[in-house]
Amino acid sequence: MATEAASALARIQNQIMWSRLIAVVEEQAQTLIRTAFSTSVREAGDLSAGVFDAEGRMLAQAVTGTPGHVNSMAMAVQNFLAVYPLAEMSEGDHYITNDPWLTCGHLHDFTVVSPTFVAGRPVGLFASTVHVVDIGGLGMGPDGRQVFEEGLAVPIMPLAQRGKMNEDLLRILRANVREPLQVEGDIYALAACNDEGGRRLIEMMAEFAIADLAALGDWIVSSSRTATLAAIRKLPKGTYRNRLTMDGYDKPLLLNAALTVSDAGIHVDFDGTSPASAYGINVVYNYCLAYTAYGVKCVVAPEVPNNAGSLAPITVSAPKGSVLNVERPWAVAARHTVGHMLPDVVLGCLEGVIPGGVPAEGASSLWNPQISGGGALAEEVGEGTNVAPTPPFSTVIFHCGGTGARPGKDGLDVTAFPSGVRTIPVEVTESTAPVFFRRREFREDSGGAGAFRGGLGQIIELGGADGAPISLLCNFERIHNPARGRDGGGSGAAGRVSLLSGRPIRPKGRQTVPGGDFIRLELPGGGGLGDPRARDPDLVAANVRDGLISAAAARRDYGVAVRPDGSLDATKTARLRAR
Repeated sequence: MATEAASALARIQNQIMWSRLIAVVEEQAQTLIRTAFSTSVREAGDLSAGVFDAEGRMLAQAVTGTPGHVNSMAMAVQNFLAVYPLAEMSEGDHYITNDPWLTCGHLHDFTVVSPTFVAGRPVGLFASTVHVVDIGGLGMGPDGRQVFEEGLAVPIMPLAQRGKMNEDLLRILRANVREPLQVEGDIYALAACNDEGGRRLIEMMAEFAIADLAALGDWIVSSSRTATLAAIRKLPKGTYRNRLTMDGYDKPLLLNAALTVSDAGIHVDFDGTSPASAYGINVVYNYCLAYTAYGVKCVVAPEVPNNAGSLAPITVSAPKGSVLNVERPWAVAARHTVGHMLPDVVLGCLEGVIPGGVPAEGASSLWNPQISGGGALAEEVGEGTNVAPTPPFSTVIFHCGGTGARPGKDGLDVTAFPSGVRTIPVEVTESTAPVFFRRREFREDSGGAGAFRGGLGQIIELGGADGAPISLLCNFERIHNPARGRDGGGSGAAGRVSLLSGRPIRPKGRQTVPGGDFIRLELPGGGGLGDPRARDPDLVAANVRDGLISAAAARRDYGVAVRPDGSLDATKTARLRAR
């Protein structure tokens, strides 16, 4: 009995320390948000933070952050240790890279890894990643043909040694980017948040009187792996398939998946997926694994915290040379355009595993153009506008369409899934860059019809402040291939891109909005779930009153008659639904 009691007490203590570790990395992430300079980090939360043991295994991740960053970073620390072993690191060291093939998939994402020491001995590492607003080159657009065109590449190297920053590296960065203050500020924030994570870890280890993370790390990884495998083993064995066609840059792309459930775990094979694109929408393997694993975990084991153990039973293969597994030097700047669609592909496979248990497809891929202007752009397109030239600037906005309807619930309106980033408020963008938003509102009727409605997209109209021209690096998906509904639900509305002047504009690549004109972005909606005629008529009428569904769509798609005052016409509704 004494042995059983001691074992139970040990499990309780390990669970408490595990929870504390998660709190430590959440404080690490919040420090990053509070100290970062760019809106993409401070407002959108486009980041990740995590703690790793001496072997480079991720033990805990912050709740704040994106799956693409976190799950890619989970593999990245091993790459750092291959170049700089932990035993050779010193207190005050920080190491950095933005190599797409070693970290998070494109040059705009910087990862910093920092050791933590207790009593002069290294016990673990903290890692963090942010999306910087600019990295030089062509910018975060799909126009590049090789990664060399897409910006400055920093190999794994010291950012700081024994507390002294690598000023040569910082000078090179400042000389190559359009927003040197923001980029340098974000890099300092990466080092600062890792330092804060280390400080909190040291306090925690002292409180629980542990000398290292080895035993706790083994328990966390083993427990998480066991829990994930237990969830997988409850599923019916077999191979389940799905395919998704997306717009691509110059031609459609096919994402083809076969998901196999076995006692050993879940394997997703992307054989049959389109070959790499000639443009920068390609995905590197680690980013493919990151979003594929996230799609699986969302449905199969959502309650198991994300770490090396819970990720281990989920494996992925993608043919080299396909759009999901390119090698250097293929262009990858806009890799999220394709990568964000992977959970939809996986969920389509899992519908065969858990019928009725997965959401419909969503808008998924972020609409987050990089916006620049001033300088040469004003001279290029500003003739005759009598607009005073503005200093060069670069900023990025994060906006999204609707998610797919969920089992038992409507989809979420204008919500970023799977990336999880927050929308940058209009006021923040306008206060930090000479950009003017003319309009931003829900897009009526954009959510797919269903017993549970797809989430709505939005309409955004923006241009340069004071009539100045601006340039956008566009990566807009679901223009030709809207989100599909499930179980009888309708598709979400397709996206649309236009200029208010009526001049032609493309959904991908570098686009110019002339001075005084505005680009109109109509973001796609999520697919519906279930028969629309099964939706509660009172709920349909309420949606009409709120401007989410038009009266015409209510009648056509749901068989619901709504009077001009917004009230339900029960008699006409009964006749419509009886047809």
